[in-house]
Amino acid sequence: MQTHIYTVTELTQNIKDLLEETFPILWISGEISNLSRPASGHFYFTLKDEKAQIRAVLFKGQARNLSFRLEDGLTIVGMGRISVYAPQGQYQVIFETIEPKGRGALQLAFEQLKAKLAQEGLFDPSHKKPLPYLPRRVCIVTSPTGAVIHDMIQIMGRRCPTVPIQIIPVRVQGQGAEVEIAAALELANRRDEADVLVIARGGGSLEDLQPFNTETLARAIHASRIPVVSAVGHETDYTIADFVADIRAPTPSAAAELIVPERESLKTALFNLERRARTGIERTIAQLMQRLKSLDERLASPRKRFLTDRLLAIDDLHIRSVRALDRILAFSRERLRHYERTLSAYHPRRWIQYHRVQLERFDREMNAYMHKIIDDKRYFLRRLEATLTALSPLAILERGYSITQTIPDQHIVLSADTIVPDDRVSVRLFRGSLICRVERTLHGQDDV
Repeated sequence: MQTHIYTVTELTQNIKDLLEETFPILWISGEISNLSRPASGHFYFTLKDEKAQIRAVLFKGQARNLSFRLEDGLTIVGMGRISVYAPQGQYQVIFETIEPKGRGALQLAFEQLKAKLAQEGLFDPSHKKPLPYLPRRVCIVTSPTGAVIHDMIQIMGRRCPTVPIQIIPVRVQGQGAEVEIAAALELANRRDEADVLVIARGGGSLEDLQPFNTETLARAIHASRIPVVSAVGHETDYTIADFVADIRAPTPSAAAELIVPERESLKTALFNLERRARTGIERTIAQLMQRLKSLDERLASPRKRFLTDRLLAIDDLHIRSVRALDRILAFSRERLRHYERTLSAYHPRRWIQYHRVQLERFDREMNAYMHKIIDDKRYFLRRLEATLTALSPLAILERGYSITQTIPDQHIVLSADTIVPDDRVSVRLFRGSLICRVERTLHGQDDV
């Protein structure tokens, strides 16, 4: 019996075929070690447990689908196939998909990104910018069709309707939404029209809130010169955007109450300040008057003139102080009226009325222009009709002339030489025709 002698290539190929046919698809778990990623973009690592290890690879095309970062010491569960790398005689697992074991991919990505940005200082309180007490304009970055924006507009309009609201519509869910939100923040900073930026979205799952857990949006919030309020999800939802933003609001409705004060509270506070200022000034003046009166009683007569001057000076200061306070109050009231007029000027009804007037004016001008064109065409048609009438043979016939034609070939008779006696001719008149027989022909005018 002859023994078959394998070459190294044959044996390796047989092992390769056997492994790939036996394990076409398999699930395997283990701990990553010796992780490397060369310039090709593929991941090479060793997958091990307590007693064994195996080489593994995740190609660049499959690595693009990872939502977390591979690192040494991470325990994973993956699906792949067994293959043999013939030049080195090593078998390895080629992964198609990988998930972290015991934790979801999105949760792991959230924790990894949070740790990275915290280490870079993006969450540092020293970077947080304070919100203005009364913003001149509020810019809201959110979906224009959700209930969130309607609730915020209603709450802000009820609290302080004089504060203008600017809306930049974006997608707040799905692939690429974080790019739209980051672009909206950049646009708002470039315009520099608002004092506060609000990123708003209702609650949802971790997958729904994924755009707010991305590095792209986190760095856009950190780069904003305008204070950013993160109003994403419910009170128990925390995103990367919440940690980077200058202020985190537990809900979008809470953000609306946070960024604008209540107008009635402003009026009450202004009234209280006015009352306290008047009371303080009057109390101080009363104390000074009482002190001066006491001094006046104690001083001798020559100094009463000095005290009188001082009393007059105090009265003057009192009058000037009251007038200055009145001016401040008048200025504050005028500023409040200005905000109210500004809100009225931007009311949609005013713009609708303006465009309705423009539309009516365009309609009148268009009708006038069309009537002019029609009149011009009618005048031109009458001129053509007159010219055609003047050149028509019927006009010549109407003046007493006629057209003579031969029968039956209908040739027009231009000379008597073409006709002989007894020929039949047709004479065309202005109205009707004559059939005549020629008795004789005359060749000169003298023969008529």
